[in-house]
Amino acid sequence: MLTTEFDFTLPRGLMDTEGVVHRDGVMQLATAKDEIAVQKDKRTQEGEAYSTLVMFSRVIVRVGTLSKITPEILENLFTRDLSYLREFYNRINQQGNSEIPVCCPNCNNKFSSELALSGEF
Repeated sequence: MLTTEFDFTLPRGLMDTEGVVHRDGVMQLATAKDEIAVQKDKRTQEGEAYSTLVMFSRVIVRVGTLSKITPEILENLFTRDLSYLREFYNRINQQGNSEIPVCCPNCNNKFSSELALSGEF
């Protein structure tokens, strides 16, 4: 079965207009339709930097109790959280998992370990 939604936890959290901080969320895989919609969005055409927020508003299902995620809400992300979401998006959409082969220097046991995203430390 294909997994299309992935849980995440923001390092700092998204603060809403009432001062409530939301950290746990769900992001779904991006589709071709999402990519096209981002390119057609007026805000993206006016400034390419806004494309990230438009894309995230399409693929983030919820953050905390917030289920209507807009680019305007995402403007309040702390830069550490924005960086985290970029890495998370790339991991689930382009790279798959981030496991690397590891060998214990003491016993030579071989296993895999997942690399942490920035903010997960």
